[in-house]
Amino acid sequence: MNKNLELLCKIAKKPSRMIIGLMSGTSMDGLDVALCKVSGTGENTKITLTNFKTIEYSNEIKAEIQKVFAKQNIDFHSLVLLNEWIGILHANMVLNCLKNWNISNHEVDLIASHGQTVLHLPKKLHLQEKFPNATLQIGDGDHIAVKTGIITLSDFRQKHVAAGGEGAPLAVYGDYFIFGKKGENRIMLNMGGIANFTYLPSNMNPEEVFVTDTGTGNTLIDACIRQFYPGKSYDKDAEIAKLGVVNQSLLEALRENSFFKDSFPKTTGPELFNMEYVKSAQAKSNTQNIIVPDLLATLTRFSAVTIAEAIKYAIENTKYALESFSIYMSGGGAHNPLLVNWLKELLPCHFFKTDELGISGDAKEAVLFAVLANETIAGGGSDFGTRKGIPSVSMGKISFPN
Repeated sequence: MNKNLELLCKIAKKPSRMIIGLMSGTSMDGLDVALCKVSGTGENTKITLTNFKTIEYSNEIKAEIQKVFAKQNIDFHSLVLLNEWIGILHANMVLNCLKNWNISNHEVDLIASHGQTVLHLPKKLHLQEKFPNATLQIGDGDHIAVKTGIITLSDFRQKHVAAGGEGAPLAVYGDYFIFGKKGENRIMLNMGGIANFTYLPSNMNPEEVFVTDTGTGNTLIDACIRQFYPGKSYDKDAEIAKLGVVNQSLLEALRENSFFKDSFPKTTGPELFNMEYVKSAQAKSNTQNIIVPDLLATLTRFSAVTIAEAIKYAIENTKYALESFSIYMSGGGAHNPLLVNWLKELLPCHFFKTDELGISGDAKEAVLFAVLANETIAGGGSDFGTRKGIPSVSMGKISFPN
């Protein structure tokens, strides 16, 4: 047997595995590096976050990614070069973390790399009949494996697409395994660039569990900040939005998109929700001249309303009362006090951060990819039924260091 396969089998049989989860989202603010100790699989998964760090992207890195991010027309050379460059960049970031944590690469069993999304095109967005759902993440896994000397799993979303999903959100698998709790109705709400939630009913029936995008989280707020406040990347503590007043005409125009009427599960991204989308809504509502604080307040309210409506719709079609659900928040939006306060106003639920469940909200997505890698190597037996959009598959391509 090939020595790499022998090592992989040995890792799969270990009582616990040390796995590094890597996540860089559509906000492109940096790389989340989460070192996790994982034991068990499926519903018996136990996870401990032993080390975590977010490494901010420099302006140079952001500028390079922006050349190809969510654009219909790009320089193909840039895309090909970035695929290699991002992989090497992420590998070096991992090595620096291990050095700072005083941990040898030999102590780490696996790396689970999400990569950097550059385009997400579900069929309902590209509207070309002969083509399937599509998504693309760059940051080649072979480069990470060779550079770090650690077996690397990457490109998780492709199997999801191949099996009939849209490639996102993938949170349902990890959320169910590590956050589902018998006897408690939970919503795991992640508010990154795009907001999504996982529905976890108290009966823990995997055939009822699902995950869906709701629309914007921070993506439009951040884009607005970058346009009008050079040097800023986000509205810290909603300081600017809190100075504004929600413009109802613009809010209604923002909500006039077929995405919000689509059935669950569904996905979206900055390919749809961008500043061109905002400008179009402003033109429809004749609000081109509103002041920036009012625009930011409206965009923040837009996120809150669409998240709340999606959660209400999901729960109203079940046997459970809305008031019986606990909402556990994660992602950058969980740090936005205006967004959180509006959600509490719109939803009569109990609100917490995932930190109260032992996993930092900032680390949650990176941790979930560590769980996916663990499932691919050691598990893979969980059945989520035959519902469209939630295939029961293991995910991730495996790259060996040599």
